[in-house]
Amino acid sequence: MKTPRISFEFFPPKSLEASFRLWDTVQTLAPLEPRFVSVTYGAGGTTRELTRDAVGTLHKATGLNVAAHLTCVDASREETLEIADQFAAAGVTEIVALRGDPPKGSDGFAAHPQGFGNSCELISALAETGKFNIRVGAYPEKHPEATSQQADIDWLKRKIDAGASEAITQFFFEADTFFRFRDACAKAGIDAPIIPGILPIENWTGTRKFALACGTQVPAWLDDAFDKAIRDNRHDLLATALATELCSDLIEGGAEDLHFYTLNRPELTRDVCHALGVTPKVELRHVA
Repeated sequence: MKTPRISFEFFPPKSLEASFRLWDTVQTLAPLEPRFVSVTYGAGGTTRELTRDAVGTLHKATGLNVAAHLTCVDASREETLEIADQFAAAGVTEIVALRGDPPKGSDGFAAHPQGFGNSCELISALAETGKFNIRVGAYPEKHPEATSQQADIDWLKRKIDAGASEAITQFFFEADTFFRFRDACAKAGIDAPIIPGILPIENWTGTRKFALACGTQVPAWLDDAFDKAIRDNRHDLLATALATELCSDLIEGGAEDLHFYTLNRPELTRDVCHALGVTPKVELRHVA
């Protein structure tokens, strides 16, 4: 099996304790030499400043190739592009451009009066600056707000045509879900790389709730497997085995890159990467 290229997603800390957890996560996963790491934005742009600070600190302190999430939510075009310029000034030239989730409690996404109306407008504006490599989100299962799966694919093509270089998928539970989506994208004329997004299951109850909220189908066999594993106190063992098997199937099916949603809890992601042959790179120094 070919060893994949890997990347990781982190989220910015909201407390001192969370800052230590993020740093521990980075220290654990950085030796695996990810192609890039991304830092998320909270719903409604709630972590805008935290994301900016975390991105700058990680880039400066670790030398990792850091990609900043940037959304259209609750900001004018001028404010959004100013944040992008701040990223570029800090040496960060990778952006994951997203429409963004609406603020909690709202009826849905509503564009700022002077803001970008959708992700394609944001991508086009970022591409025009010539400063950034732009990645976007993709949905292998129908987005809850989309009229159909084909509408999702058509929208992804618009995002690629607007200037994005790669897409990262929402997480899914079965490899065939990704393969069907990849084939449909190719049929639609999308030739940019599509990176599978992997969510190692740290907590089945929370993951299942998140999956249902974002349109990810939960297979019945997965419910049964975790019911038994939790009863036998083997949750983490099952989670590691399932994530490793999913990644192996993806690699055998031609996927060269994997993007892990770490939730700032690195151990499970690290163990899966080790099982796939992605191991720390150790430098020998001062050897006589």
